[in-house]
Amino acid sequence: MTLFESLKKYTTVVADTGDVEAIARHRPQDATTNPSLLFHAAQMPAYRHLVEEASEQALKHGGGHEEMAEEFIDRLFVLFGCEILKVVPGRVSTEVAASLSFDTAATIAKARKLISLYEEKGVARERILIKIASTWEGIQAAEFLQNQGIHCNLTLLFSFAQAVACAEAGVTLISPFVGRIYDWYKKENGGAEIALDKDPGVASVTRIYNYYKKFGYKTQVMGASFRNVNQIIRLAGCDLLTISPDLLDQLEKTEGTLVRSLDPVNAKASKDERLHLNEKTFRWMHNEDAMATEKLAEGIRKFNSDARHLEGYALSQVKQEVA
Repeated sequence: MTLFESLKKYTTVVADTGDVEAIARHRPQDATTNPSLLFHAAQMPAYRHLVEEASEQALKHGGGHEEMAEEFIDRLFVLFGCEILKVVPGRVSTEVAASLSFDTAATIAKARKLISLYEEKGVARERILIKIASTWEGIQAAEFLQNQGIHCNLTLLFSFAQAVACAEAGVTLISPFVGRIYDWYKKENGGAEIALDKDPGVASVTRIYNYYKKFGYKTQVMGASFRNVNQIIRLAGCDLLTISPDLLDQLEKTEGTLVRSLDPVNAKASKDERLHLNEKTFRWMHNEDAMATEKLAEGIRKFNSDARHLEGYALSQVKQEVA
């Protein structure tokens, strides 16, 4: 048995890529995307037809170059999502622009538009997760969307406060970033590697998982942003794990059997008390976590930068079509 086969006994495996061929090769249950992944995938000859279709649709939409570029990106996200859904039996996560992270109304509007584009393609909303940054504004948008039957994946999650607020909002799932938490503490430690049993990213996901299971929250935990296979192994049993193709390759090529690390029964022993957060207590609790405040701000900037790269590509495609 491989580590990949063993992991799938306890955890739903999700592919973290925009490369449809890689997804088909690994046969995960779900897949996640983001602007950076799609920007790289869009450069591949195999997906040129999707780029051309998105360009044509943006041109039909009309408007100025920037408006057509935004339309191109929305259409490209949905076209890639539809292709991914042909090879995964479950769901695909499609991201709302990071530039909307502090705008609840705009996040809701963008999510509704993406869902409507999927539904135009005959894809049921049950197969789509709208990816939203775990800011207070994003969490409020997600709560509203969930009540409208639109499922949400709250991303860029680093603090316990974010996790608690997401659970209270009833979001479908959260994506705590294991590797980026590890990176911050490693840098704080002068660049020295951290012992496997003291990995702060793994510890964060473990605490969140135990809290959710102890108090019966329906929100699922999907560990994300892994730096190595050991982090994945130590989170076997997590509801879902979204894993890059290179780490999926390592898991598939390594013989072995995993021991379940996270378990709902053991979660009952969690020492955390149940919390109820309003905006004031959320912001204060999150602010008290230096790592989380830095990584959330950095993550939003990076996702927005990736989106700008994609937007630049979109503008070039639209201008070509206009010419």
